[in-house]
Amino acid sequence: MSKRDYYDVLGVKRGASAEELKKAYRQKAKELHPDRNKDNPEAESAFKEVNEAYDVLKDAEKKAAYDQFGHAAFEGGMGGGGGPRGNADFASAFSDVFDDLFGDFMGRGRGGARGGRPRGSDLRYNLTISLEEAYTGKTATITVPGSVPCESCDGTGSEGGAQPQSCPTCKGAGKVRASQGFFTIERTCPTCQGQGQIIKNPCTACAGAGRVRKDRSLNVQIPAGVESGTRIRLAGEGEAGMRGAPPGDLYIFIQVREHAFFERQGADVYCRIPVPMVTAALGGEIEAPTPDGGRTKVKVPAGAQSGKQLRLRGKGMPVLQGGGRSGDLYIEMQVETPVNLTAKQKELLREFEAAGADNSPDSKDFFSKVRDFWEGMKG
Repeated sequence: MSKRDYYDVLGVKRGASAEELKKAYRQKAKELHPDRNKDNPEAESAFKEVNEAYDVLKDAEKKAAYDQFGHAAFEGGMGGGGGPRGNADFASAFSDVFDDLFGDFMGRGRGGARGGRPRGSDLRYNLTISLEEAYTGKTATITVPGSVPCESCDGTGSEGGAQPQSCPTCKGAGKVRASQGFFTIERTCPTCQGQGQIIKNPCTACAGAGRVRKDRSLNVQIPAGVESGTRIRLAGEGEAGMRGAPPGDLYIFIQVREHAFFERQGADVYCRIPVPMVTAALGGEIEAPTPDGGRTKVKVPAGAQSGKQLRLRGKGMPVLQGGGRSGDLYIEMQVETPVNLTAKQKELLREFEAAGADNSPDSKDFFSKVRDFWEGMKG
């Protein structure tokens, strides 16, 4: 079976630039990787075909020979994808796509560019505030346990502040690679333990780490409108990196305490307020609290029932980054039955009941349905 044209294999036109070839190769390699196509028995051969094509076209000399003579340029062991160098070149090419696919899991996601020293760890701090503080915002002073650069060695880890030397094993990369047949294995450098540096005269204060344990006090600005689960990131306020490596970040997780009578749902606030029976029946006015610590007058319509909600626009919580917008405050009325009645009050209520007025439409409708239910059960 004749080989396919290498340009067709990568899906590019002849004359494609090196960058276009590389982009096409990585895309094809990701699509055809055997681990992503376990149900496709042809994926492995197609994957090898893509790597063979790129192995030739990425090399300027091989590409020139292929453009002039085609596959015949590499017949007879002249150094194509199947020649003696093929496996080593393929291992290198596979390593590139391996980094693209799994680089974050190999530590590059946190350390930045390949070979860079890993930065310090991120820290988490849980901060609990009241609803009132969430409404107004506040500046909170917190104490964060963690690591800071060593003052004795200026964070270098070397006695007297001398600069560490590049590791001779990994040449400062912090990682070493070894080809094992089809794969290229990358592991942490055993000489420098991934730091890329070695220290001949470690600092006595930090034992060569370049950092020491120390609590720090920080002022954190809590914006108005935060709610439980809000995360605030303070860049560079996490653990100090070893031997001058960049620090990690500090993440403040906000938890808003439950309130005695306010219940929050997003930017809206709900408050259940007891309403005297007479006020609910005749209508009137009650005083309601607001989340900002103030108070407001609320008109109660005549005949108000328990559960009825009155909406006060803009009286809720500020909307985080909402440009001054606020949610609403919902007053839910809870009609209160009077207790500890005097003899006179009882007498007046009996007179009201004896008047026989049809003042309870909900009760009348409900018990009408109950009677129908009972009759139906008898039938």
